[in-house]
Amino acid sequence: MFINKGLQEINLKIVYYGPGLSGKTTNLEFIYQQLDPTIRSDLVSLKTREERTLYFDFMQLELGQIKGKKPRFNLYTVPGQVYYTFSRKIILRGVDGIVFVADSQKHRMSDNLDSLLDLEQNLINMGHTLQNFPWIIQYNKRDLPDIEAIETLQSNLNFFGASYTESVATQGVEVIKTLKMVMSEVISKIDMLVEQ
Repeated sequence: MFINKGLQEINLKIVYYGPGLSGKTTNLEFIYQQLDPTIRSDLVSLKTREERTLYFDFMQLELGQIKGKKPRFNLYTVPGQVYYTFSRKIILRGVDGIVFVADSQKHRMSDNLDSLLDLEQNLINMGHTLQNFPWIIQYNKRDLPDIEAIETLQSNLNFFGASYTESVATQGVEVIKTLKMVMSEVISKIDMLVEQ
């Protein structure tokens, strides 16, 4: 969180985290398409030849007010591929809230768990932990045939009892709800920190 007192703005950072090809970029692309251009910036994507996000997607939203100050939500995704460890650490710096995008397919459970443990370790290195950090889980790809039951995903991935959604990001199902939920988590944590 960064407060610009001169402009009466609060800059907040939300990062979409998860294994490669879980749907992080798809979330941001859908959000971008749905929002009024007057409340969002351009969507910046850096991609490889394989059409995977290399570093991040970035979009800035301006919505409402928090104690008289205008919040700007900056949305990012991290590259999920294992070999982009350093990039994920850089993108996480200054994060205020996290959406963990889990791939619901059965064969991706270990990828989800590895990514979640990577997230927790990165947060610990920054002096945080998922246990008391604003985050939610999005169980994505719920439309595919060979997916884990929500109960199995919950018992394997949601060890701190975070809020969650069931989504199909390619169709926009629960994408906006996910964003609203994480924004609400972030605002509830920072509300007491912001002075008039």
